[in-house]
Amino acid sequence: MIRRIGRLISPLLFFALTGVSAQSAELRVAAASDLSFVLPEIVAGFEKQSGAQVKLSLGSSGNFAAQIQNGAPFDVFMAADISYPRKLIEAGFADAGTLFTYGSGRIVVWVPKTNKLDFEREGLRALADGHVSKIAIANPQHAPYGRAAVAALTHERIYEPLKPKLVLGENVSQAAQFVQSGNADAGIVALSLVLAPGMSDKGKYWVVPIHSYPPLEQAAVVMKSSTQPQLARAFIEYLGSPAAKELLRRYGFAIDTPKSRGAAQ
Repeated sequence: MIRRIGRLISPLLFFALTGVSAQSAELRVAAASDLSFVLPEIVAGFEKQSGAQVKLSLGSSGNFAAQIQNGAPFDVFMAADISYPRKLIEAGFADAGTLFTYGSGRIVVWVPKTNKLDFEREGLRALADGHVSKIAIANPQHAPYGRAAVAALTHERIYEPLKPKLVLGENVSQAAQFVQSGNADAGIVALSLVLAPGMSDKGKYWVVPIHSYPPLEQAAVVMKSSTQPQLARAFIEYLGSPAAKELLRRYGFAIDTPKSRGAAQ
């Protein structure tokens, strides 16, 4: 019933009906770092409509999932891999009825503008060039984009020879920063990061073929321990709004049609 109301009325009226004080409410959102640029824009729209405040924490999905299981006080978790919210649901930490797939991510090779490698002709195999000594990726142990990078390299049968060149960032945003700072010659990072305003001045990218790594299906869910459950549900609803979807598309996310709400999706 709450989800149906949320789709039919504005967030402010939603809060009035559910007894939430929008002006004093604060929502704590833990989100994957591939959302570093797009999510603040989405949050700004939600705050403007609702009058609530959102406290945003960005990092790796695996680390956030572990923190939540250890009692971290988040209201909403936005992961870069739907398996993390599903595991939290199975473990009793998250509300199954709120699971929502907000989009699918893509990985790209990100290099300085001066880079002369021909990715259009050679693809990922261009990274085996002797001029490339360090390749930044997110840590695959807890970052979905890092696992996608490893899968793509493995698909091209170049993971083992390139493994000594890999530099691991704590998350995909840090991996991109390694390239920007000159601490890596190339990086395999999120398309959503390199499409951010101003990033085209700092480097160039090549989109890794989507068939070379498992889908990066990304999902949000409300925590059972949330102190603002109505507000958290309203935020999940806002992620499915036309305004939020348009922003996600602009940053390179594939937006699926209406599937993906509820644990069985």
